[in-house]
Amino acid sequence: MMLTNTDVLLIIDVQNDFLPGGALAVPDGDAVIAPVNRLAACVPHVILTQDWHPPGHASFHGSHPGKAPFDTTELPYGEQLLWPEHCVQGTHGAELAAGLRTERAELVIRKGTHPGIDSYSAFMEADRRTRTGLAGYLAERGLTRLFLAGLATDFCVLWTALDARAAGFEAFVIEDAVRGIDLDGSLARAWNEMERAGVGRIASTALG
Repeated sequence: MMLTNTDVLLIIDVQNDFLPGGALAVPDGDAVIAPVNRLAACVPHVILTQDWHPPGHASFHGSHPGKAPFDTTELPYGEQLLWPEHCVQGTHGAELAAGLRTERAELVIRKGTHPGIDSYSAFMEADRRTRTGLAGYLAERGLTRLFLAGLATDFCVLWTALDARAAGFEAFVIEDAVRGIDLDGSLARAWNEMERAGVGRIASTALG
């Protein structure tokens, strides 16, 4: 697939807490770094996202007495899956992975900053009303095709891909540059859902 000047590599949440040894480690999560770095050198535009939670965030199980990681609770916007404390603002766990090449990034979107609202998508937070501004940024710059990489396939990559399509952008997930958590079959469901929404699936070697 030939790249054009309207193409964006969107690198999602490649942060220490999502890598092996981190607070919410994605299995084999560090394997995304090498293909992401290769792509970051050739895709015309690069954007990063970063999970960036305040302490005591509503999505942390510790904020809900008696709850354990991966339990659910009801928040004002609906059911919320609860996570171990992760990517707290200013901590080592929230930092981008040390091996990640970030020098060509034109924008960093920090999400999950509202204490009471979780955020998976790079476009819109979990209340489905609070926007990050990414869609407007892309539209104003005339950027129309997104190649998604990063963590995790079945949560932040999934929601970002679906919202990209809903906003009218082309979206492709780079299958060798993502890894999933896979809670009770969530990974297979994510790929199926993205396919139904018109999200493409491509190998990093197909881009050039």
